[in-house]
Amino acid sequence: MSDNKVSLHRVIKTSPEKLYRAFTDNTAIAAWLPPYGFLCTIQERNVKVGGGYKMSFQNFTTGHSHSWTGEFLELKPNEFLKYTDKFDDPNMPGVITTSVSFQKTLVGTAINIQQEGIPAVIPLEMCYLGWQDSLEKLIKLVEPEIPDA
Repeated sequence: MSDNKVSLHRVIKTSPEKLYRAFTDNTAIAAWLPPYGFLCTIQERNVKVGGGYKMSFQNFTTGHSHSWTGEFLELKPNEFLKYTDKFDDPNMPGVITTSVSFQKTLVGTAINIQQEGIPAVIPLEMCYLGWQDSLEKLIKLVEPEIPDA
C-alpha cells in the first residue's frame, strides 16, 4: 500500500447543496471529474453507503482508457462524503480513499479534498494537475446561477 496522498482546498462561490449534488449526480460528475483531454463513462454508480460503482476515463488523444471500481463509505448530505477507488489495472494496486468535506462560508462553500493511498506508479504532480483541471471544471458547473426561462 502506498503512502502517497494529496490535499486540496478551495472556496467556491456556491452552496454546499449544489456542490454535494455535483459529486453525487452521475451526469454531473461525468462532466467535471475527468481532467481536460479525458472523457468519463459511468458503467454503474449507486450513491448510497455501501453502494458501488464502476467508471472509466478515456484519453481522447490516444483512445487508451483505464477503469476502476469503488464503494461509498460515508455520505452526509451537503457536508461530507467518503469513497474508495480501486483500479482494474494490476499495475496500479491498492485502494485509494477520498474524503470530501463542504463547509458553508460567508462567500460560498469551503471544499476540502483528501485523497490517500494513491498508487506509487502515479506521480503526485500528475494527481495535483488532474485535480486542478477537475476543480476548474467543477467551478464552471456550480458557480453560475442560471434560472429556468
